[in-house]
Amino acid sequence: MAQHAPQTVDAAPAGQAAHRGRGGRWRRRTGAVLATAVLAVPVTLGTSAAAAAPATPQAPVATPTTAAGLLASSAWWWTETTPYGQQPGYGGGPGAGSGYGYGYGSDGSSTDGEESTSSETSDATDEQSTGLVLISTELGYDEGEAAGSGIILGSDGLVVTNHHVVEGATDIEVTIATTGETYAATLLGADDTHDVAVLQLEGVDTSLSAVDTDTAGVSVGDDVTAVGDAYGDGGSLTAAPGVVTATGESITVSDEMGGSESLSDLIEVDADIVPGDSGGALLDTDGDVVGMNVAASSGSANVTGYVIPISTVLDVVDQVESGVESADVTIGYPAFLGVELASATGYGYGSGSGTTTGPGVTVSGVIDDTAAAEAGLTAGDTITSFDGTSVTDADALSAAVAAHDPGEEVTVTWTDSSGTSQSATVTLGTGPVA
Repeated sequence: MAQHAPQTVDAAPAGQAAHRGRGGRWRRRTGAVLATAVLAVPVTLGTSAAAAAPATPQAPVATPTTAAGLLASSAWWWTETTPYGQQPGYGGGPGAGSGYGYGYGSDGSSTDGEESTSSETSDATDEQSTGLVLISTELGYDEGEAAGSGIILGSDGLVVTNHHVVEGATDIEVTIATTGETYAATLLGADDTHDVAVLQLEGVDTSLSAVDTDTAGVSVGDDVTAVGDAYGDGGSLTAAPGVVTATGESITVSDEMGGSESLSDLIEVDADIVPGDSGGALLDTDGDVVGMNVAASSGSANVTGYVIPISTVLDVVDQVESGVESADVTIGYPAFLGVELASATGYGYGSGSGTTTGPGVTVSGVIDDTAAAEAGLTAGDTITSFDGTSVTDADALSAAVAAHDPGEEVTVTWTDSSGTSQSATVTLGTGPVA
């Protein structure tokens, strides 16, 4: 099996999000803060600088910083979205978009959202679509929507997708590709390091058709087919045939805010994976699932796709079902405070590094109907302590909030604009997918 040295890729996940000017995004989680990442992530492949396009409708977007409960978490996501131009987001969530995640530049150029697929791609057959789903999410705090693909692993409604497909979601809707049945879904847990999220469909009263998986691995030269909701249009799934070109690949995906994340042990294919395919399946010639689509290159006529081996996905599922968290795996939803923090630049944009001239973290905004609003916090206040722990910056506040679960009571201490110290005990809410 061919193995290459790690590549630096301006990658964007293959997901698609319909948002007011928002594209795919890949955010890196930093506690419960809502700092957002870039709209489309750039990826560098070997000697050719190709921007990687998200495998599912979702890509990184640069937006205002929110912290802990703060608005959400600051994870990188690839969420492709409908074209709208690249503009800052409001409400503490990701904002801009660049076509379908292919244009990774400040002007959203490149293919600029054009749905250009290989002449070899076609509508997926019923057999190829069995056990696959279309995923759409509401990003309530971002005033946007996102879309992607997923794989049914259990007849009771156990579904897996990319973490970046659902990150930031306040509501998740899943549609069975072969029947059109739609279900609400709940996050069971996620591993943002491997970009895997595990969902449970609600109200499943019939046995769903699950996929067959093959964990034996693939070899260079194997024929494969990538299946997913190309461009996140919500219609029939698309099948893109290809060949395995390498295994054990490592890529580094960076965002427009200077952050980066690495994915390793990936399968590289020459299948035409595009935005919206994220979370979809890579099938072998027997129709078994051997991997989950996660990213692809862009800016080149020849697409290079990246896929997470299904064995890695199943390992994450096992850990999530065990209910035990780790450095990589989180269980359920995060606690939520509901404040937006001023960034170091003072413009409210950044990655959760809010600072002030004195001790504490300055609040730039408060989300309605949250713990922060209940406490009486307002813009201009400076949070100095969270549940007895002093906080000096957004990272510290995020970590403090992340150490708690939704429903727990905590005491928040702050200094208001007049310099008076205030304190309140509140119940933390449930945040969007972190």
